Amino acid sequence: MSNDFINDAAQKLFANEVDKGLIETVEKGVYPQGLWEQVLESGFTQLFCKEADDGIEATWEDAYPIFYHLGYSQVPLPVAETAIARLILSASGQTLDTQRPICIAAQAQAKLSHDSAGLLQGEIQSVKWAQHAQWCLVTLSAEKIALFDLSASGVQVQAGTDTSNMPSDRVVLNGVQPHAVLNNPFSNLEDAIQTCGACARAVMMVGALEFALDQSVQYAKDRVQFGKPIGKNQAIQQQLALMAGEVAVARAAAYMACKDMPNVSRLISEQAQFSVAAAKVCTGDAVTNGTSIAHQVHGAIGFTYEHALNFATRRLWAWRGDFGNATEWARLIGQAYAKQPGAMFWHHLTERVLPA
Repeated sequence: MSNDFINDAAQKLFANEVDKGLIETVEKGVYPQGLWEQVLESGFTQLFCKEADDGIEATWEDAYPIFYHLGYSQVPLPVAETAIARLILSASGQTLDTQRPICIAAQAQAKLSHDSAGLLQGEIQSVKWAQHAQWCLVTLSAEKIALFDLSASGVQVQAGTDTSNMPSDRVVLNGVQPHAVLNNPFSNLEDAIQTCGACARAVMMVGALEFALDQSVQYAKDRVQFGKPIGKNQAIQQQLALMAGEVAVARAAAYMACKDMPNVSRLISEQAQFSVAAAKVCTGDAVTNGTSIAHQVHGAIGFTYEHALNFATRRLWAWRGDFGNATEWARLIGQAYAKQPGAMFWHHLTERVLPA
């Protein structure tokens, strides 16, 4: 399946089906089941899987357009989370028959113990869409990932929301028997869920940033003040140029991360951790600077709940912190290079590999 075909399919589906009314409805707590069924029919959540698991063994580069359009349209569904879960399950040889979403959680979100009887005890914070999911995949350690049924005995899902008013829930486990405990299929990634989630969020942030930039450019053309569009003012032009530069850097970093990510046909990638860290840092910084510029251009109207920019920026602010924020990923890079200074520094940097 060509990248262009995937791009056209994702753009058509999300542009046609996701609008302000749908997002407002989801923010009120209504799950968009009709759109979810269309996503399932499109095959987007199975894209990464082996052919035996109804996938096409896509690479992250193939899937880039899907994550991009999830961000550009601010799709209120756990498409990325379910696709990542399906990737890990398929790469591990684990089958799972469900039409409902699958939520994911990195080890940093969880305070879990795994006793000698194999039961899970503890809690997981900020699990996106858990209240609407049937299964959850959580990292236990660098080697092990647990899959458990959210309706199983001993599981309690406490509903909540994030900055964007999308579901972000607390999951409490009290003696829960996991459905399966998988070996981490991407063995050189310390936390496969964290890395995959960060890569997906980086691309989604690029999409939403592009949307915010498009909105800002159009507003600068349309808003007339003192007899001319505000976009004619050099100060506005300079700010938009700065934002465009931030978006360009973020786009390049996110795309490189996708090129370096492992998949079911390539389980080991030495570059993945470095490239995802760089992408999360670049996109996080772009969100901080880009949303500031977008709201300066729009003035007060951009902050109103009725304006489209409001939805995009709140999602950007939420995604910026998911699966590690820019500071946490920057610290990972800095600490790795601080341990291995000297002659190999430039080699590691140009090869996009974190020093061992």
